[in-house]
Amino acid sequence: MPQPSILAALAAGLRSGAIEVVDLTSPLSSSTPVIQLPAEFGQTAVFELEEISRYDDRGPAWYWNNFRSGEHTGTHFDAPVHWVTGKDRGDVASVPARRLIAPAGVLDFSAAVAKDPDFLVEVDHIKAWEADNGPLPDGGWMLLRTGWDARSHSQEAFVNADENGPHTPGLSPECARWVAEESPVIGLGVETVGTDAGRAHSFDPAFPCHSYLMGSDKYGVTQLQNLAALPSTGAVVIAGPLPIVTGSGAPARVLALVER
Repeated sequence: MPQPSILAALAAGLRSGAIEVVDLTSPLSSSTPVIQLPAEFGQTAVFELEEISRYDDRGPAWYWNNFRSGEHTGTHFDAPVHWVTGKDRGDVASVPARRLIAPAGVLDFSAAVAKDPDFLVEVDHIKAWEADNGPLPDGGWMLLRTGWDARSHSQEAFVNADENGPHTPGLSPECARWVAEESPVIGLGVETVGTDAGRAHSFDPAFPCHSYLMGSDKYGVTQLQNLAALPSTGAVVIAGPLPIVTGSGAPARVLALVER
């Protein structure tokens, strides 16, 4: 008998539950937290729905809406052109489809972040993870589990700002450079509002994750949820941003396939 195809085996695993689909996406609504920049800069829009019709005289048999949103609102995908270092690189519509499905390594720093919301991941932390789990996935994602998704119910708790600015975890400048220029991954996924730490405005360079990743033709995915449901290795991530022509990024539905 012929062996079942890889795709047939995948379909059978999904049907039987041997492969679980974990939704890593934060629901998108007017209460979804958004990044807050200093007042002198332009601000992203919160998500808004505008009803067109709802089974009424505007459209008796159908319900639909227009929506308004920033490209970087909610769970979203950062394309290289988002940052000045990647201005000559691709927009979100030109991201190759084959790069939207990739393996993931999940690094858990939730205990450290519970003690220090300004916690920074260093290269040595990643090397220690690799010693236990093997190398980061070639052509895959590095996902940071920090427990920050528990704060997504509140703009104030999620941004976690005081008079000195936001306090959220992220990568140190040297770690951001290493991930962008030396690691085999195609991008970084985080639970926070952006890929950079809250204090990154004062780093050298400022916002190093954006600067190094975008400049290296890599990607970011932010405001992920449910990373606690993923194993350290073995999950496959499907990241589906809206293919906005000339867009710097887009809201995305991000899923993970996990073998149970």
